[in-house]
Amino acid sequence: MNRNILEVTGLEKHFGGVHVTRNVHFSMEEGEQSAIIGPNGAGKSTFMNLLTGFHRPDGGKVVFAGRDITGLPPHKVARCGISRAFQVSSIFARMTVVENVRAAVHAQMRATFRLFAPARAIGAEETERVLALCAMEDKRELTAGELAQGDKKRLELAIALAGKPRLLFLDEPTAGMSIEEARSTMELVDRLNRELKLTVLFTEHDMEIVFNHARTLTLLHRGEIIVQGTPAEVRSNETAQKVYLGEHHA
Repeated sequence: MNRNILEVTGLEKHFGGVHVTRNVHFSMEEGEQSAIIGPNGAGKSTFMNLLTGFHRPDGGKVVFAGRDITGLPPHKVARCGISRAFQVSSIFARMTVVENVRAAVHAQMRATFRLFAPARAIGAEETERVLALCAMEDKRELTAGELAQGDKKRLELAIALAGKPRLLFLDEPTAGMSIEEARSTMELVDRLNRELKLTVLFTEHDMEIVFNHARTLTLLHRGEIIVQGTPAEVRSNETAQKVYLGEHHA
């Protein structure tokens, strides 16, 4: 029985004459936690944009949970069970933490037109569940724009989880964080992966984070996958060392 929740075959994308994604074949099993690494310009963001509907592929196929989602717009991809966090902030800075999460819950329920009181009871249980998942209950009444960087990322994660995803994409989840904030954030990601059986795919430049938190790695270079494997396999791979890891002293 095929346990893959995501299957990508022959994915292609070019902008003008520049080929940014070349014949990419990629898959993930449900519950997997994996990272995509590679130098700047390797095509990591384009790859995620293709998977989430922000770019239309020029060739290939994306199948999620048995459904062909190739070329679907982002809102339809999200409804299929894919969420993305951290590339562009989804936080409403002037709203409180609980209002941000409630807005995301209402959007998932397609009840955005009932966002403010007397609609507070709508989705209240789900809002509390998401706050608890991300350990944000004690920050619930704080204005989002005043949060520390680590707490802002935690709130963005809560907003992504409000969509009840089966697959979560994280773009540079620890960017701009202190060492302690990064550790706390990735411990939360690990817990969500473990407890919710949430499939997680993240990009990250910090190799310590990558090797400590991903169970499989994919190295992209010039739009192509050149190495895939466990952290140990990728770390010891000569091509990976030459193309990328050497500069990170992995």
